Amino acid sequence: MPTAGKLIAAVLFGALTFYVSYIAVPYFPEGKVPPMWLPVNVVAGVIMGWIVAGSRAGTGLSSAIGYGITAGVSILFWIFFAHSFWRMIDKSLSRRYKGAMQAVVDVVNLAFDLAKLLAIPELIITFFVGCLVAAVVVDWVGKRFS
Repeated sequence: MPTAGKLIAAVLFGALTFYVSYIAVPYFPEGKVPPMWLPVNVVAGVIMGWIVAGSRAGTGLSSAIGYGITAGVSILFWIFFAHSFWRMIDKSLSRRYKGAMQAVVDVVNLAFDLAKLLAIPELIITFFVGCLVAAVVVDWVGKRFS
């Protein structure tokens, strides 16, 4: 059921994910930005904002901190998974794997490689502070408009 909290959560977490993804682009090696980098990340932010943060809107400040961090971690999980899965599919179509198990294991390795590449304090701090601010706003909207 759509609520104001879910809508604001989707918009805020989507916007935050767009901003952090945009400022992360210069940290990639020249020409190595994953395909569909911004759209995939924004979709992950919108969906996780709606599901994780929006469904808990209006439950209090301490809960907002908890679901803000939870939403941030789940956004990062789905971003890393989506991009590494896409890269694994691309590599498997080029016949770089000997079997399916090697491809599945490589998804985890590719996700860790992407995480190591983006483990920059500026990005991490910006993302998680933004998640906390967005969660507090979502909580306020949830209390105000429910």
